[in-house]
Amino acid sequence: MELNAFIKNFEKQFDDELAEPIHAYTVFKEIEEWDSMIALSMIAMVDEEYTVKLTGNEIKQAQTIEDLFNIVKEKR
Repeated sequence: MELNAFIKNFEKQFDDELAEPIHAYTVFKEIEEWDSMIALSMIAMVDEEYTVKLTGNEIKQAQTIEDLFNIVKEKR
């Protein structure tokens, strides 16, 4: 499991192209397009791509995309 691939999968959850590039240290909740639907998409993507059950609470606790990546990595 690679961080760059995870970031690309994260970006795919947004319908529109993002205004700014996404990096490991991006605070994803500060992305203008971030909302509860994107959070649900993330949960589904992580389940499908990584066979990991990501919870809403784990998303709330994470700050950066790398935080999410590390949660998923630990649960694999």
